[in-house]
Amino acid sequence: MRRSTVWGWWVAVGVTATAGQLTLPNGSLAANLYYNAIGLLSAVAILVGIRLHRPRRPAAWYLFSAGQAASAIGDLLWEYLSYVAHQDPDASVADVFYLGSYPLLATGLWLLVRSRKEGLADAAMAGIGLGLVFWIFVLHPVAAESGSPPLLRIVATAYPAADALLLALLARLFTTRGPTVSTRLLGAAALLLLVADVGYSVVSLHSDTDGHQFNFGWLLSYVLWAAAALHPSMARPAQPAAPRAARVGRAQLALLAGCALLSPAMLFLPGAGDSAVDRFAIGASSAALFLLVAARMVGLMRQVQGQAAALQEIAAHDDLTGLPNRRHFEQALAEAAGAGPLRVAFLGLGGFKSINDELGRPVGDRVLIVLARRIGQAASDGVLVARLGGDEFGLLLPAAVTDEQIARRVAAALSAPVEAGGHELLARASLGLAQAAGPVEALRRAEAAMHAAKETGEPYRHWSPALDERAGEHARLGAELQAALQAGHFVVVYQPIVALPGGRVAAVEALVRWRHPQRGLISPAQFIPVAEQSGLIVELGAWILRTACEQMAGWRAELGPAAPDRVSVNVSARQLARPQFPGAVADILRDTGLPPRCLTVEVTETAVFGGGQAVQALHQLRALGVRIALDDFGTGHSSLGLLQTVPVDVLKVDKSFVDRVTEAGRHAVIARALIQVSDGLGLTAVAEGVETAEQAEALYDLGYRLLQGYLYGRPSAAPDFGAARPPGSDADPSYAGHRTF
Repeated sequence: MRRSTVWGWWVAVGVTATAGQLTLPNGSLAANLYYNAIGLLSAVAILVGIRLHRPRRPAAWYLFSAGQAASAIGDLLWEYLSYVAHQDPDASVADVFYLGSYPLLATGLWLLVRSRKEGLADAAMAGIGLGLVFWIFVLHPVAAESGSPPLLRIVATAYPAADALLLALLARLFTTRGPTVSTRLLGAAALLLLVADVGYSVVSLHSDTDGHQFNFGWLLSYVLWAAAALHPSMARPAQPAAPRAARVGRAQLALLAGCALLSPAMLFLPGAGDSAVDRFAIGASSAALFLLVAARMVGLMRQVQGQAAALQEIAAHDDLTGLPNRRHFEQALAEAAGAGPLRVAFLGLGGFKSINDELGRPVGDRVLIVLARRIGQAASDGVLVARLGGDEFGLLLPAAVTDEQIARRVAAALSAPVEAGGHELLARASLGLAQAAGPVEALRRAEAAMHAAKETGEPYRHWSPALDERAGEHARLGAELQAALQAGHFVVVYQPIVALPGGRVAAVEALVRWRHPQRGLISPAQFIPVAEQSGLIVELGAWILRTACEQMAGWRAELGPAAPDRVSVNVSARQLARPQFPGAVADILRDTGLPPRCLTVEVTETAVFGGGQAVQALHQLRALGVRIALDDFGTGHSSLGLLQTVPVDVLKVDKSFVDRVTEAGRHAVIARALIQVSDGLGLTAVAEGVETAEQAEALYDLGYRLLQGYLYGRPSAAPDFGAARPPGSDADPSYAGHRTF
């Protein structure tokens, strides 16, 4: 038999045994011994329950067992006096053990509830109300019975009074803790004991019956006391009940109202207030109930106020870092605005999104917690540090410190890597510093300066009016970009990539130009960063890719072997970050009929430096048959390291290494080293930005066989695929350095 089912079997057997006892002849020796056996077994069963479940407070249950044993001994003495000594057992030594069981039971219940003070007012109100009803309808009539001996009246009054004490303690247990099955069984046992005792007291005073009809209540009370000990919930710590003062339900309102009105209601019952004693009891209980209700309401208001303050504190702080949140920060800015100009620092983390994407949000949360603690430690005591949302923080600076002091301290604190999830992670921080009279303007300026610092890679930057002018220009360009794309103002031009020594156009690179109807030709250096920031680069890049593939497929169909072998298309970091990008490339190749080998995707080192989805996308493109070119090679974060992790077919050597390749020195050494790396890894090298024949000759001598630059032609919508000739003075230097896409 499992421990969890012992109590159920006990209840089933106990109820059956109780019913069996009632079938025996009343007053017979068998019936009395049967009765005594149930009482003694109840005391033993409580001890068994202690042994089975090992409660944290066994003393209470030992007292319950002792109380049941005392009551059973009282039964044995009652039978001895009645059947052996032939004495009247009413008001005898048996009652000493009967009544002696109540202090044991009451002490046990007190041990269960003494650790908590909440709910005491509710329990006291219930006890006073119950006691008043008992006094008027039971205790006082029994005590005033003139036809009975005084000792008998005292004993008859003591039983229901003791039962009322037990119920008051149980009421406290129910109001201070979430009731368990064991607690409910205790309440049912005490209630049955009360009903049986009250019934016996009234009947024994007003009739000659021996009260055997109440045996069922006493026996079931025995059974339920033991069942409470045998149930597994007796060992579990009782969970605190939900805070009732913070949310008073209908039951609590009914209790408060009912208890407050109980005493006055007694005055309207016939005969209830006829005697001076009853009137005194009603008055005293009314005063006590009024004071308890008032105390309960005061406690309610205090708890509501405390919880309101706690909720306000929670609402003003960030759950993850514990720092003040944006609402708190803005309120602090508003309060400090009257004391003079506000000095605000806006901090943004770089590369944090990749941490969340690649390692998961729990690791990202850990990084934020550590960095938030470092920011708080680096700031002085007078600096208010708040988490404004995501990976952004705000600092309200006092007059005692300078902007540079705070910026340097915070930057130094965040420079060390963070250990999280088994990784050493580094999050770059950029600070924007600003000063303004109003809270909104100060925060806006600081955020604008932060974004400017993040773009340039500076650790911090002060706000200046030029930043607003630039932001305004970007906003205007961003609004016009969408309209220009829909109106067809963008065109794709192609720059040749020639193969030496013959000068055949082996490939072309697709570049975008914006022909504005009013402002003329706008440099890609101006609108590409805006497209990146606004996210329009994804839509623009898809249009360029489709247009270039359609053009390449047309050249292959029209020119045959004279057509270039491949077309190169630049892809942005935002495009690579989208999981659906490789599928979109496959769809364009299928729609245009261009073989995947005829497409080269060019990416910068910065776009793939963070790894993750970008590198995964390149592997998927490589699996399609598309070639991968690493653009502007040698100018990024960790070029040689990328060659080990990124699938690369082509290295495009940056123009900065070509410009001075004809001079003796480091540039020529680097150019030679790069072609050696390319040859050693089996990659194709393309030298970019070739503008003079001397550069072309020097590169050819170093081993370069693919060159690109204005020496061989500037970008054109309809390039000439004949043998390339140096354009000489026809070269247009206005595009130099503007191959942004």
